[in-house]
This record gives sequence, C-alpha cells and structure tokens, in this order.
Amino acid sequence: MAVFILAISAACFLGLGFVLQQHAAQRAPKSDLLHWRLLLHLARMPEWLLGIVFMVAGQVLSALALSQGEVALVEPLLATNLVFAMALARVLTGTSLGRSGWIGVVLIALGVAAFIVAGHPTGGGAKAGPLRYWLVVGVVVGLALMLVLFARHLDLFEEATMLALAAGLLYGLQDALTRTTSDRLNSGGLSEVLRGWQPYAVVAIGVVGLLLVQSAFEAAPLRMSLPALTAAQPISGIACAVGILGDQLRVTPAAVVGQVLGLLAIVTGVVILGRHPAMPGHEHHFPRPHLPQHHHEER
Repeated sequence: MAVFILAISAACFLGLGFVLQQHAAQRAPKSDLLHWRLLLHLARMPEWLLGIVFMVAGQVLSALALSQGEVALVEPLLATNLVFAMALARVLTGTSLGRSGWIGVVLIALGVAAFIVAGHPTGGGAKAGPLRYWLVVGVVVGLALMLVLFARHLDLFEEATMLALAAGLLYGLQDALTRTTSDRLNSGGLSEVLRGWQPYAVVAIGVVGLLLVQSAFEAAPLRMSLPALTAAQPISGIACAVGILGDQLRVTPAAVVGQVLGLLAIVTGVVILGRHPAMPGHEHHFPRPHLPQHHHEER
C-alpha cells in the first residue's frame, strides 16, 4: 500500500509539472531546440520553475516508491501521470473530459491493474552480471541516441514525439539505476553509493532527459510528446528491471497474455488521452519554422 500511495502521488506531481513546463516551453525560441541555452531561457519563467518543482517532487516520491517496491510494479503506476496532466489541462482549457477522455482513463486504470495482477512483480531474482548489465544499458542508451539523431531530420511535430520517446527510454533506465542506488545504500551506506557509478548516471540521465523533454515540449503541443514519454518509460523501466535487477514476472502463457494486454491498454489509454481536445495546443499545428541559415548548419 505504501508503494502504491507513493507511486500515485509521484504520478500526480509529474503530470502537473509536465503541463506547467510545456506551457512555458512553447513560448521559448525555436532556435533553442536541443541546445542547453533552452534551459537557461526557461529558468527565467516562473511557470516553468513551478513545473520543475512539481517534477522534482514527483521524482523524489518515485525514488521512495522504487526503494520499497519492484520497478516492474512502480512503473505502470507512474504511467497514470497523464491522468493528472489531463485534469490540470482540463482546468486550463475549460474542456470537459467527455466519452473519449473517460475511455482513456479507464484503459489506463485497467491496464495497470491487469499488468500487476497478471505479472505479479517480485524481486529476489539473480541480478545481472557485468556483460548483461552493460548490454541492457547500451541498448537503451543506443536506442535513445538513434531516436534523437532521427528526430533532427523530421518536422517539429514528429520531432517532438521522437525526442519524448528517447527521454522515456532514458527515464526507464534511470528508474532501474535509482533502485540499484537504493539497494547499495541499504547494504553499504552512503560510502558504498558514492563509490559506484550509478548515482552519477542517474543525475546525468536526469539532465539529458530534461533537455530532451523541454525540447519536445517546445517543438509541439503536449499531445505530441507526453503520450510518447508516458508510454515509453514503463516499458523501458520494466525491461531494465528484469534485465538488470532480476525482477521477476510470471511467465505462464495466461500471465504473459495478461501482461501484454495490460501494457497495450496502458499505451492505448495514454494515446487517447494525449489526443484529447483538453490537452494544450490540440487545435494548433505548428510546422517547422524557417530558421536562419546558421541554425540549419548547426542542426
């Protein structure tokens, strides 16, 4: 119950923070896309800073949830952040939830329940050796890098989705490394944590992920980025938890079917909510602007 409360609270703060950040980021110059100066520009906006405060609170709560429960249990619960983002977006836009909105909410709730019941995530499995550990990390980081490179050749709408997918993959890895850091803290104390590379990787992923997410928020309306971010993170996190931490899921045919259906329901619900008219900027389509020649050369 404590893990459930912490994870849902984290999802609430994350969802609210994402909406506030996107409202600010969409006003940033498009020439700052994927540049560190974007964060410096946004840091001057009170609305964005409030969104960051909410996001940090959500990350702290999610870290507490991960320290007490398996990643494969916490990740589906964190995916409900879109429901809370939807609630704030509805207040900002004055749009009612409607039938499609309720369908999205129900699909996410049922998907989370189905995955947890069918998979029955448990810890205690054999942790990965060095080869498998670095293979999982390399695959996730490599996929994220490929998505970013591919995104740079797309229009802004499509680029926002690719950048959000990349950030979601990295955040899933970050959650697994956060759990690893927590385990090291419990077993050997702070000195054991500081001797490992994982806490520094958690910080580095957080900074890179922040740049990717803010660039996605700047490039296009929230509906083009938040669903991709919300869907990619739990899938990446669960894969990393199983591959690195030894988290175990039921593997009977019925359980596997239930887990797959649960994840599909979550992703479908996320997409439906992300395309709901209440999401900020839903009615606008912003093509990639004509940037100065020197900016094209940079990209």
